Amino acid sequence: MSEWGGRKGTLVRIAGPVVGAAGLDEVRLHDVVRVGEVGLIGEVIRLAGGLTTIQVYEDTNGLKVGEPVVGTGSPLVAELGPGLLGRVYDGLQRPLEDLAAVTGNFLERGVAASALPLERRWLFTPRVKIGQRVEPGDVLGVVPESQTIEHRVMVPPNAHGRVAAAYEGEFTVREPVIVIELEGNGQTHRREITLSQKWPVRQPRPYRNKLDPDRPLITGTRIIDTFFPVARGGAAIIPGGFGTGKTVTEHSLARWSEADVVVYVGCGERGNEMTEVLEEFPTLEDPRHGAPLMARTILIANTSNMPVAAREASIYTGVTMAEYYRDMGYDVMLLADSTSRWGEALREISGRLEEMPGEEGYPAYLAARLSEFYERSGRVVCLGGPLPQPSASQGEGVGGGSRTGSVTVVGAVSPPGGDFSEPMTQNSLRAVGTFWALDYDLSRRRHFPSINWTRSYTLYNLREWYAAEAAPDWNDLMREAMALLQREVELLEIVQLVGPDALAESQRAVLAIARMLREDFLQQSAYHDIDRFCPLPKAYWMLHAILEFHHLATTALEAGISLERISALPVVAEIARMKERPVAEAEEDLKELAERIKAEFESLAHDHSTP
Repeated sequence: MSEWGGRKGTLVRIAGPVVGAAGLDEVRLHDVVRVGEVGLIGEVIRLAGGLTTIQVYEDTNGLKVGEPVVGTGSPLVAELGPGLLGRVYDGLQRPLEDLAAVTGNFLERGVAASALPLERRWLFTPRVKIGQRVEPGDVLGVVPESQTIEHRVMVPPNAHGRVAAAYEGEFTVREPVIVIELEGNGQTHRREITLSQKWPVRQPRPYRNKLDPDRPLITGTRIIDTFFPVARGGAAIIPGGFGTGKTVTEHSLARWSEADVVVYVGCGERGNEMTEVLEEFPTLEDPRHGAPLMARTILIANTSNMPVAAREASIYTGVTMAEYYRDMGYDVMLLADSTSRWGEALREISGRLEEMPGEEGYPAYLAARLSEFYERSGRVVCLGGPLPQPSASQGEGVGGGSRTGSVTVVGAVSPPGGDFSEPMTQNSLRAVGTFWALDYDLSRRRHFPSINWTRSYTLYNLREWYAAEAAPDWNDLMREAMALLQREVELLEIVQLVGPDALAESQRAVLAIARMLREDFLQQSAYHDIDRFCPLPKAYWMLHAILEFHHLATTALEAGISLERISALPVVAEIARMKERPVAEAEEDLKELAERIKAEFESLAHDHSTP
């Protein structure tokens, strides 16, 4: 135990992953400690008198009272630097591939491994000059971390001064690349900056100021981008019961959304689902750059059979890495699957601490913890100045030369039995701006994504952006389509009471158009080679075609043309195949389709008026 240094205490109490130690007089709350002869990783969660309560992030089987506990003197930190992208970590940021190389496929307790590859040498190019004054967050130099991401080495948030030395060449993450003369308290001393830095995972990384959520994060999923968009730097949740498609939806978001970096946290998920992610992601191609998707992805795997306490840490580890790339000026998406398992970990640890339980046994501070997590999302003006050299992947300039970045958080929620009134869903709703409610009945009817359009909503006001960037009448089309879908719900209730024959022909026409919206627009296959991604121009013209058909059908009905003749028009079959049109040709093809819709209705009206 002496290899970890620090003050040594003694185990006096063991209750699953929560243990008590005596003699650790100098430890602080949230300090990391090593527990037992094997050196299990733990974190101080309570200090009361002479008793230190510790949650252990590994299996505590075999521990016995009297074994040593040693403090490390620091909180749980994430190691940040080049080499994060493309790797798979556990909840404590230990690379699983490196652990498996040491212990085999069955991971042993107490094994440590560096989060970054220590032997690999990275090509560092400085972007500052000797004597230049630098402030926290300024970019000191760049490293080509992957085929798509330029890693930006920044001044740590607690340092500022003048550049005393700058080295160019290949370095490991531990070797100094920049030397800064720090100023403070009337004294000057030198500090060596390496390619890596450490940051406490429970402490949000600083930024200059947070920007309004005034632009969407385009995902390529029509129902999301059209009706319930999430802002870039916003927060959303996807609650749904078993089999409703939470994981597939998050996989689609990871691959197709307009994010520079993706951090995927598998928090307490089933091992087979996480295995699919680990096997599938390395084989996928990034559609934006043509490189492997893993070149801009970090995976954190903490499956349901791993120690429960590490689930709680995995969320914070993931969001800290996301904030790190945000500070470089990138748009980052954090996917947490699932936050319900994180809540279960909080509930179990709270129970072992004998805390007063809240609703359904969750701790009373559940809402506060969820809010703290989701509040770490945001689109921000980063610390420091702009990039020394312009880059296509740089965030947009704000405030006369600043750089911006964002973290968009999407959390899956697994409410028991699909009950959205349970505490995890309700407390999450208070902290996020977008709600994608997955519907069990839709999934049973094979309607995917099974997002219920009558229960879902977004609180982000993005109408100005859509009107300026997508189409001037985008918002009008969206409102009209949603009104038709809501009208369909009302008419279906009438049908259930009195039967379809009681409906007027105009009402049956509304049902027919709403069915078009559901089947030909909202329904989208994540496995179809073309339809799995739909850009905004294609989505706009698809919606335009359906509503154009609706307007002309309404006029035709008023002229006495039967719904049967309208439904028999050849263009109805073409509308059903709109989603299969290749993206590159879709806009022109759909414009031509709108013209054919008009032509067929004109021909129908001419035939009707001719004796």
